[in-house]
Amino acid sequence: MTIDPILLEIVEGTLASVEREVETAIARTARSPMIRDAHDFRAGIHDRRLRKLTGRSYSALVQPVARDFPPEEMQPGDVFFHNDVYLSEGGIGHLPDLCVTVPVFHGGEVVAFVQAFGHHDDIGGAVPGSMPSHARSAFEEGLMVPPIKLWDRGVPNRAALTIMTRNSRMPDSLAGDLDAECSACLMGARRLGDLFARYGRAAVEACFDAIIDRTTQTFRRELLAKIPDGTFVWEDYAEHDGVDPPRLHAQRITLTVDKAADVPLVIDFAGTSPQAKGPINHAGDYSGGVFLKKWLAPVLRNLADTPERAAELDVNEGVVPLIEMRFPEKGTLLTPVFPAPTNARTFVILRLLGVLAGVLAKATGGRMPADQETIRYTGVYGEDDRGPYLMREVLGGGSGGRYYADGEDTIHVVPDSRNIPAEFAEARWPFVVERLGLAVDSGGPGEYRGGLGYDKHIRMLRDAHYMSIADRSILSCWGVNGGRAGRPFR
Repeated sequence: MTIDPILLEIVEGTLASVEREVETAIARTARSPMIRDAHDFRAGIHDRRLRKLTGRSYSALVQPVARDFPPEEMQPGDVFFHNDVYLSEGGIGHLPDLCVTVPVFHGGEVVAFVQAFGHHDDIGGAVPGSMPSHARSAFEEGLMVPPIKLWDRGVPNRAALTIMTRNSRMPDSLAGDLDAECSACLMGARRLGDLFARYGRAAVEACFDAIIDRTTQTFRRELLAKIPDGTFVWEDYAEHDGVDPPRLHAQRITLTVDKAADVPLVIDFAGTSPQAKGPINHAGDYSGGVFLKKWLAPVLRNLADTPERAAELDVNEGVVPLIEMRFPEKGTLLTPVFPAPTNARTFVILRLLGVLAGVLAKATGGRMPADQETIRYTGVYGEDDRGPYLMREVLGGGSGGRYYADGEDTIHVVPDSRNIPAEFAEARWPFVVERLGLAVDSGGPGEYRGGLGYDKHIRMLRDAHYMSIADRSILSCWGVNGGRAGRPFR
């Protein structure tokens, strides 16, 4: 089918617009600071073949919903929900990430899906916030919900909602956030339904194919062409798992490049450490690693000719055919066996971004940025005059120096996330932010230095419990082409 280039632009622009509209609606109507203020959530649009169409941000997967609820049996007004890590096909990393999926209908059939998932305040478990750093089992981390129908033909499943809120220490925030996500996704589904109604299913789906194919060809032509054929190895480490005494947990990538092959990149995780007793495991070996492919592929954009061009490149389902993933046998950090805990899987999944950057730097003579900070979860909880409270914040760090410029200061690896404004925090919780600024000289020195991290000091106004899940307190972020390491977290 010949694609009208004007229609292609309209369809692509509509997809991006709907995704932003869904995310804006969630941000403006959610209750919890993690969703509303820190923006620790994402939306995504997928076609009826479960392919991710948009490339602005990563999202979860539709596969677990379609596995348990055949699309031909879905009805308008249905809303599906899940957060079970081991039943998510790799799309959910830990239990506080709750996922909502809404089918889009045209002519009585499912033609697409709108999805949102976000990091919610509390879903039960051993500690407030549902991220016990000492967890030895997923049963300590909170309520596990396999794919269920949360709304049935527009009618909310009150029993399921009651079970979830009853298991949360912050029931009002949880209920409000879920309502925001469901309403926003239903709105997005209506917008996409209008697109199909206006231009017809055949024309719109042809544009979907063209969007995905263009990404595949662009990555081949502009990025993979810069990587020489061969085999390259890189390894990095998580420093501890919260349970065992501090020790190194290896994450290794062996990258094999054959640009003439149908699948030019093979990422082999052999050599990755056994699964941890503590919660740093990530269940990535599902659906051929399709989530990890889309998670890691943005690293390749650093090979673009200019930073401006890199920012223009989408990472949608078009990257999936370019990458083969080879996982070790069950029982490693990336192939954990249920009920291995996963709430701090950021130590592994974010470190993998740096491992891929390292192996590509080795292959391309240092064309990649140096290593960068991951993220750390910090928070306080207790009671004040208004009752129980929970404050959590996700802090990033500096990005690695680049071959053409310094690294960025105080960034989030997770796209669009941000810290919580000091003024808001002081008005809501019983503490004072005494300092929030750049950590002087924390970036690695070099011709182009690494970015600087945060320096944040808070003073509690009453007794409280403090929690922190952090890494890079022993091993520093590494440099490239003679650049020095950055300062460890402290």
